[in-house]
Amino acid sequence: MLADVGVDALFVSHLANIAYLTNFTGTSAALLFTREALHFITDFRYLSAVSALQAGPGACPGLEVCPVRESYEETLVETVGSLGLARVGFEAAHLTVSRLRWLQATLTGPPVELMPTEGVVESARLRKDAGEQATLREAARRLSAVLQGVMADIRAGLTETDVALELETGMRRTGFSRPAFDTIVASGPNSALPHARAGDRRLVNGDLVVLDFGGVYNGYCVDLTRTVSVGPPSPQAVRVYDAVRRAQAAAVAAVRPGVATAEVDAAARDSLTADGYGEAFGHGTGHGLGLEVHEAPRVARAHPASAGRVYPPGHVPDETTLQAGMVVTIEPGAYVPGFGGVRIEDDVLVTAEGCEVLTTVGRDLLVC
Repeated sequence: MLADVGVDALFVSHLANIAYLTNFTGTSAALLFTREALHFITDFRYLSAVSALQAGPGACPGLEVCPVRESYEETLVETVGSLGLARVGFEAAHLTVSRLRWLQATLTGPPVELMPTEGVVESARLRKDAGEQATLREAARRLSAVLQGVMADIRAGLTETDVALELETGMRRTGFSRPAFDTIVASGPNSALPHARAGDRRLVNGDLVVLDFGGVYNGYCVDLTRTVSVGPPSPQAVRVYDAVRRAQAAAVAAVRPGVATAEVDAAARDSLTADGYGEAFGHGTGHGLGLEVHEAPRVARAHPASAGRVYPPGHVPDETTLQAGMVVTIEPGAYVPGFGGVRIEDDVLVTAEGCEVLTTVGRDLLVC
């Protein structure tokens, strides 16, 4: 990993990457990753937790704990100096300019070159190993059960916030440590807003309601969306729903190793266009899942090459080719202002032969 980017060590500051490398899930840490060891920097709040982690089955080989004395930055500088490192990479997408300048000004002794890197740990996280796949499969099963348990309680008269609370309570009862993001419950005309927040609007008969929720289970994130109808759906609701269902099925059918993520997006987009809803689908078809609820790869349109265009760190268009072990969401939608919208989302594991849909809720229009 280090040889690929030409550095003696990598300073890892992004907590999800630290968790991937060490199994540490606290909220404050830094890591200096060398060829010989993982120099783990944390403060007194987490020293006991790290000792317990290292004494158990989740122990990280080669972990050397560096307790913070004055500050994280000063401890990092001391560690770099003690190791005699000449070239240290840092995560350009996760280190602030002010913190970088402080490190450059503070490193003393033999010259140390700080080199920006992109996606070093994230590239390793793209393909989930057997243990990660098992965790995500179980998490998706549990998340599916949450929706199935809440469906009987969704009815006219409840507010969007009421329904969101039921979903979040269900996640806690089913073993999730926390929601992976703010739960979306968008009813009636609000369902035409892809990322509407749950509010005080009350559900009424004839509403389409988008339920988009996710949870963190054993450190890993899963994400599920279904659109339900409060009472019998209108003919327009059925048309929009059927179009999105066909688009989602087309995208899932396109998922297999060797296929570009943009091709999967195109399968959904072409299907919706054929049904007359191409302009009603404005977001990407999906995203990667893992330690973060939004991680690589993006399942979205291919970006045409633009001469001279420079992208900011962490925002380079992702033209990833799917590989076995990747886990992505497939979530096309169609949104009609003033009427409502539909989104259907499942979590999908890329396998050697094709794919496995991990979430298990049916895709027919659910009527409450």
